[in-house]
Amino acid sequence: MASGKTFTMEEVSKHNTTESFWLVIDGEVYDITKFVDLHPGGAVVLYDYAGKDATEIFYGLHRQEVLTKYKRFLIGRVEGTSPSIDFHKPGDISAVPYAEPSFWSGLKSPYFKESHDRFRRAVRKFIEEEIKPIAAQSEESGKNPTPELYAKMGAAGFLAARVGPGPWIKHFPQLGGVTAEEFDYFHEQIAHEELARLTYPSFSDGCGAGMVIGLPPVFNFGPEALKNRIVPEVLSGKKRICLAITEPFAGSDVASIQTSAKRSECGKFFIVNGTKKWITNGTFCDYFSTAVRTEKGITMLLIERSEGLETEQIKTSYSSCAGTAYITFTNVKVPVENVLGKDGKGFQVIMYNFNHERWAIIAAVVSSNRIVLEECIKWANQRIVFGKKLTSQAIIRFKIANMASRIEATQNWLDYITYQMTQMEYAEAAMRLAGPIALLKFLSTRISTEVSDEACQILGGRGITKGGMGRVIEAHQRTFKYGSILGGSEEIMADLGVRMALKAMPNSRL
Repeated sequence: MASGKTFTMEEVSKHNTTESFWLVIDGEVYDITKFVDLHPGGAVVLYDYAGKDATEIFYGLHRQEVLTKYKRFLIGRVEGTSPSIDFHKPGDISAVPYAEPSFWSGLKSPYFKESHDRFRRAVRKFIEEEIKPIAAQSEESGKNPTPELYAKMGAAGFLAARVGPGPWIKHFPQLGGVTAEEFDYFHEQIAHEELARLTYPSFSDGCGAGMVIGLPPVFNFGPEALKNRIVPEVLSGKKRICLAITEPFAGSDVASIQTSAKRSECGKFFIVNGTKKWITNGTFCDYFSTAVRTEKGITMLLIERSEGLETEQIKTSYSSCAGTAYITFTNVKVPVENVLGKDGKGFQVIMYNFNHERWAIIAAVVSSNRIVLEECIKWANQRIVFGKKLTSQAIIRFKIANMASRIEATQNWLDYITYQMTQMEYAEAAMRLAGPIALLKFLSTRISTEVSDEACQILGGRGITKGGMGRVIEAHQRTFKYGSILGGSEEIMADLGVRMALKAMPNSRL
């Protein structure tokens, strides 16, 4: 509202024709004369509100973000009024009950500090200002995140933040002014949580999900020369990387992979042949941390996009902007120096990487569940049915309770595991936390199923409609199974959690 003008309601009421059509939403005056005939729901539904206050009907049919999209029609405010509805600004922390982890709702925490608060607010602001404005259109069109966006994420330190504490952090200034000395796994957890709040699942994954799981094998097991070249390129956003393990022939059963790597006659190269499937970000990546089979066994190789390597888009339940790929390797030459770890010892590299991957998935899943809960609470509080708010119905309050209690439980278990990660060396955590992380992934994704079901019932038809009031719920119910499958299926996670526990079982009897 550049002019800062004010109007009386009497003045507003005079603009009630198609030649001059004004209306009021939460005290703000909009001149929609040029928009009436373009209204997606038709012009006729607007006529009854020409020159009047349309606050309640607007919020019954539209998301608040519509006002941001069409702010150019805002011409002033009704004299003597002030906003009565909270208007979200980039970086804002929600005041809706259970919409935020408890520390951000004003409760005490043994884990979180002031730097974590600064970081969350700054990351949220960055995502909402730099990523969200292009996410909706990209999600619809299937367009991948651009190199320019990757460069922005790199410059902001957002890419580095998502692969955890390490020497690279000091080379990338962190959002919120967090120092390399302050940065810990809780900061990384926050980065994963905040990106999941974007509410455009495919675009979120397109913004480096492959890097989160594909880069750690390089900096944990790669030769120094390889690390010194690859890691800065990827974390700056200049190059992109993904993890290529799954094949048409082998998913959770990693030992059954068939992609082969045979040494060349000169002994300087591996010649790679085979296929990989469902590789997140694969269509637009430059580097592939790839599981292959050599004469010594399962081996991890860093393969650069080169002659003989082809990627093809796989269409899955969500948008193509995540770049999910089918990869074909045909006589691809890979220098022997690109072995990650040791030849024949790739299984250890893969297992070492799994904990971090699954933990990051959990953080995203719990955060996605939480924002669905927030959407449900907001809707139930504003939706009027039979003359009463939806929240007046006991069954609706029960559904909210069912979701909130489970989300809070998984959040607290996640925070506890993250604390353990801050107290252990990576190798110790890889062994001691494998079971708990597997069980938490199993639990959190099962809860996603319940959350999706409850949310769709609360939103009704809107919950199964793309766009509009229920778009977050619809996107969640269409994509929540990704967390149940990627990084290890629920069944594998449940079994792994128990098997790891039984390894420590004493000779104890009833």
